[in-house]
Amino acid sequence: MPIAIDPAPYRERLEAELKALESESADAKESRAPVELDQQSVGRLSRMDALQVQAMAQETERRRQGRIKVIGAALKRIDEGDFGFCIACGEGIPAKRLELDPATPTCVDCAGAKS
Repeated sequence: MPIAIDPAPYRERLEAELKALESESADAKESRAPVELDQQSVGRLSRMDALQVQAMAQETERRRQGRIKVIGAALKRIDEGDFGFCIACGEGIPAKRLELDPATPTCVDCAGAKS
């Protein structure tokens, strides 16, 4: 089995990204709120624009929450001493791959097999 790498710098990056994502989520809460349907206060085209903005904000939040889950799983692997090893085959994940995305759970071969 390959030599384990020091997870401390990766933990710092992951925690910083997690904090930023959570902050972005809180800041964007209003843009995901239901759109006012009162035609007296908002015209039809403005309402359509608002609905489109809301849909995009909801999709962005869905992706943000997915990333938060991936980061949480990576932090759990660090806590359990499994960080840096592929969750599919158990082989070491190359440091360059982890530098690119420290939350990545699989080696290149296993990631390619999922595609």
